[in-house]
Amino acid sequence: MLPIDLTLHEATQRLEIAFDDGQRFMLSAEFLRVHSPSAEVQGHGPGQETLQVGKAGVRITALEPVGHYALRPSFSDGHDTGLFSWDYLYRLGRDQQRLWAEYEDKLRAAGASRHTV
Repeated sequence: MLPIDLTLHEATQRLEIAFDDGQRFMLSAEFLRVHSPSAEVQGHGPGQETLQVGKAGVRITALEPVGHYALRPSFSDGHDTGLFSWDYLYRLGRDQQRLWAEYEDKLRAAGASRHTV
């Protein structure tokens, strides 16, 4: 899948992305930040993920295209190392509801919060 339209809605801090198969997704800055494909978030292998806490107010400060295959967002907390491939963004959009529920479950299990570190 390839993107055909990409809009960052500043007021709501949502990235709207439309794909050539007709799918369109709205992804919040917080959702993208906590699901960054970077090693800082994902680790270097299964089970090495780092739970991201206190990201409720994070904003996207910049979007940089990387070749014809990815997007590198910069976030207000300084994070800017995640390369979001088009395929990865598509999967995030498609699985957003399940991924968000799993994230909230992990926060609860850790006694952590989206709002405080």
